[in-house]
Amino acid sequence: MIDSLLLQLMLIGFLGVGSQWVAWRFRLPAIVVMSIAGLLAGPVLGVMNPEQDFGDLYKPIISLAVAVILFEGSLNLDFKEVKGLGRPVFRIVTFGAFLSWILGSLAAHYVAGLSWAVAFTIGGLFIVTGPTVILPLLRQAKLKPRPAKILKWEGIIVDPIGALLAVFAFEIIVFLTDNDPSALMLFFAASAFAVFLGWVCGKGVGWMFETGYIPEFLKSPAVFAVVIACFTIADEIMHETGLLSVTAMGMTLANMHISSIADMRHFKENISLLLISTIFVMLTASLTVETLLEIFNLQIIGFVALMLFIVRPLSIFLSTVGTDLSKSEKLLVGWIAPRGIVALTVASYFASVLLEEGFEDASILISLTFALVFTTVVAHGFSIGWLARKLRLSMEGPPGVLIVGGSAFTTGLAKTLEELKIPVLITDSSWERLSRARSRGMKSYHGEILSEQTEYYLDMTPYEYLVAATELDSYNALVCTTFVPEYGRNNSFQLSLSNKEGDNLEDLVHTIGGRVLFQEGASWEELNARVENGYVFRKTTITDQYPYEDYVENMDEHALMLFVKRSTGKVDFFTPNMEYKAENGDVIVSLMPPSKEFEKIQEKLEGQRKGKENNKTK
Repeated sequence: MIDSLLLQLMLIGFLGVGSQWVAWRFRLPAIVVMSIAGLLAGPVLGVMNPEQDFGDLYKPIISLAVAVILFEGSLNLDFKEVKGLGRPVFRIVTFGAFLSWILGSLAAHYVAGLSWAVAFTIGGLFIVTGPTVILPLLRQAKLKPRPAKILKWEGIIVDPIGALLAVFAFEIIVFLTDNDPSALMLFFAASAFAVFLGWVCGKGVGWMFETGYIPEFLKSPAVFAVVIACFTIADEIMHETGLLSVTAMGMTLANMHISSIADMRHFKENISLLLISTIFVMLTASLTVETLLEIFNLQIIGFVALMLFIVRPLSIFLSTVGTDLSKSEKLLVGWIAPRGIVALTVASYFASVLLEEGFEDASILISLTFALVFTTVVAHGFSIGWLARKLRLSMEGPPGVLIVGGSAFTTGLAKTLEELKIPVLITDSSWERLSRARSRGMKSYHGEILSEQTEYYLDMTPYEYLVAATELDSYNALVCTTFVPEYGRNNSFQLSLSNKEGDNLEDLVHTIGGRVLFQEGASWEELNARVENGYVFRKTTITDQYPYEDYVENMDEHALMLFVKRSTGKVDFFTPNMEYKAENGDVIVSLMPPSKEFEKIQEKLEGQRKGKENNKTK
């Protein structure tokens, strides 16, 4: 056991972020890797027990982290996004949540053997999915926009509702036991106050941002402080209403459409990712060996099976009757419902409270909850991608390329990518610049890529590479800088600077923008001039008979290597600082002078002529 809290904090952070990296590197569900890391460090090896070692600080740390995570998730709940999905989402988070509560409570009573009071309390809590587990799965699975948005909205909205249902059920128990109506009235009043407080905080922060009362450098810290205050005030009045308050605050800010909120969203996402990583490790590391062994109780196994295969699918199918959801979408949404941090934290709270009230069967709540959390995280984490592909609700395929800027060069590049079965899209705000692409049947989008409306009309899920290829260097840099958080700096590219007389952008590109494509001097003007002068896009497959070394040796001195398509489907663009070596099975695409093409045509014609002469002599 590590005695130093500083060492424990270091280890928790290392395991959390390291688990995220392992999950990304080997395409595994991040929550599963984090759970295993926490279990190994805690009950298995006994290296640490955060709940015991952190003492009174443990629960406040977990609660504040959940509040920040839920707030960050609710910042994405713009009502414009739910356009066309309003009815299914509304039905799922209301009627579906109610059905899940009733059915889950019945399963807890008749299968897990819990008393009615405990069953209805924990049944309310088990309707939650939450952003801590749903959002990582959605990033991993690359679902189509419609089912992805439904799962995201459900996870974020139902998270506080589930906690409140558990509190509501507990207050009903207190009311029936003590015949005290004031407790029930206090619950409803506290919930209404929490929503009002969140709305006021959101409106207040938004107004201060818009009027300039908060300087730019203080905006993120100010929001962070207000979120904690909003959560704490509501939670002190009534336990778990703080989650409702921060959700209301986040949704209020998201629908005010303030540019400052969009700018800081990436900071909030980074904080949220760090908190998810560390908190999940802390929770799993705090479990005891006895809790883990109790999971194998037949009653607990039966309850978990019912929740997975009966309760969740049935509640989704019944609640979406009469909506426009397809059977495939119902099947996917009806299967995916992983439980996460909120379920674990709130269950531990109610276990202690119910035991104090004399309900001895509440002693198994932590084991029951962890069994459901771990099983759903593993089952849904490993199956979401496979099931989405089977139901044709996945954007599976080779990583695509999003090209910003219509021109002769980008049209030729896009056509070549399309011929290689790589998804590609050209976007431009000018119909005229898109005319070449449209005339050749290329997939295109007419609109301003930097507009906030774009994300509602353009699905960017299939595209993992961004190529900014307009004639304006500053615009290319702005586009890459804007989308670096989504695509990553290694996958964001822009054309080489034009180096026009009077411009001094050389220093600028090192601090903002994307990676420069191809080679120095391959500017918009140069590339388009080559295409207009007859240069062609040549695809060459590397084989044992024609290795990469021979290709480089025979390449025309005026040729420009553009990218390598790997046999795995991955695309590696050539840059001035990075020249990739092609292996057997890879395809190199280059922009070749027309003389090579003429030579090939002449050789082909000469071969045909000789063939005809040979036939005549026979």
